[in-house]
Amino acid sequence: MKRIGTVVRTSQGLAVLRADATENSTDDGAAEDERSHRIGTTALNDSLAEVGRVVDVFGPVDQPYLAVTPDDDVHLPSLVGSTLYAR
Repeated sequence: MKRIGTVVRTSQGLAVLRADATENSTDDGAAEDERSHRIGTTALNDSLAEVGRVVDVFGPVDQPYLAVTPDDDVHLPSLVGSTLYAR
């Protein structure tokens, strides 16, 4: 499980995360954190329950923002301040 970031706000039905800074590089030269910042990545809470999927990545390359569309049963305002993870 990889930490992808912290929910800083909600906007237009999406959770907006500030992604963790990229710091670890792998053998193929791609940053390990960048893999968890891809569109379509499943976002999990600290209880390993799915909360949504990454639908957009924007902002600075070294610490982007992620837009996560929540699952139907997720109360969006309760995510603010939460740390989300990827498998």
